[in-house]
Amino acid sequence: MSALVLSAMCTLASLAGAVWAAERRDLVVVTSYPPSFIEPFQRAFERRNADIRLVVIQRNTASASRFIIEKTEVAADIFWASAADAFELLKRTGELRPIAPRPTGAPARVLGYPVDDPGGYYLGFALSGYGFVYNPSYLAQHGLPVPRDWQDLIKPVYSGHIGITSPSRSGTTHLIVEALLQTYGWDHGWALLSQLGGNLSTVTARSFGVASGVAQRRFGIGITIDFLARAPDLANADNVFITPRNAVFVPASIAILSRSRNIEGAERFVDFVLSEEGQKILLAPAVGRIPVLASLNGGLLPQQAGDGLLKYHSFDPSASAARYGLVNLMFDDYIVRRRAMLARLWKRLTDLEMANIDDPQRQ
Repeated sequence: MSALVLSAMCTLASLAGAVWAAERRDLVVVTSYPPSFIEPFQRAFERRNADIRLVVIQRNTASASRFIIEKTEVAADIFWASAADAFELLKRTGELRPIAPRPTGAPARVLGYPVDDPGGYYLGFALSGYGFVYNPSYLAQHGLPVPRDWQDLIKPVYSGHIGITSPSRSGTTHLIVEALLQTYGWDHGWALLSQLGGNLSTVTARSFGVASGVAQRRFGIGITIDFLARAPDLANADNVFITPRNAVFVPASIAILSRSRNIEGAERFVDFVLSEEGQKILLAPAVGRIPVLASLNGGLLPQQAGDGLLKYHSFDPSASAARYGLVNLMFDDYIVRRRAMLARLWKRLTDLEMANIDDPQRQ
């Protein structure tokens, strides 16, 4: 082969590479998920879609929502997160694009919670259960029983032994607070949260601090979600996660943003996340979610006849979104900042009740 021909071939190859690089489009994903969750999806998707480069903007749920609403110069394409009320907030502000459902075989609802947005703006791609993580050695040391339902957590025996994170810092915590408010009603729900506040040992700065605090035995019981309790870095911890009798299972969701500049690529990413290949990634230990694809979640979903927390009160994500900021503000002011006072007041009330039981003449 002559030097001239070889040079021409190299030039053509360089031009082809330049054209391919120019045609490769960014797909901007805003998500609250950690790298251990994102990276397996990114590698697999880019392997099958060589013309797309996934650009990930990682923020916590509240920050991600503000970023999408306020950062008009950034044309993000996908919102990918666990908190349904964040999707509702973005839907209410016109940030989401209508999206067609994919055939997954998932039930319309799991224990009262809709898997896909009934309004057609976001799709559930994975399911997770809310519950309690506890340290058996800690409970044995303090003579504490294992809690079995949400009402157990307000019993005086657990005073000073429970950890949680604030809903203003965690979309997953916000959802369970909102589920309690919707199930028990506004007044009764806040009364229950007040009693829970009196039993708190601490309010952690981040969601993952709950399971970590239990592993370090700083407190014995944490309110969390299954995948945080079973995180790979806690694999050697003496932690146990249980789903309470009155369980809550909620979907993690995905949506296409209304200002997307790569709608075709966004649709392909949604297709991939809900495909068999994408759903199998959820079963990896580092990811640890329940797929919505019916062929992969056998035995992993709760029985639909189970006594879920939302059994009689289907979750209303729109109502949750409408009062999102108010609930966070009230929890921070009424529970977090007054935690020590609540502990003293509820302990005093318990002591008085016990005194009346021991001395009936004082009643």
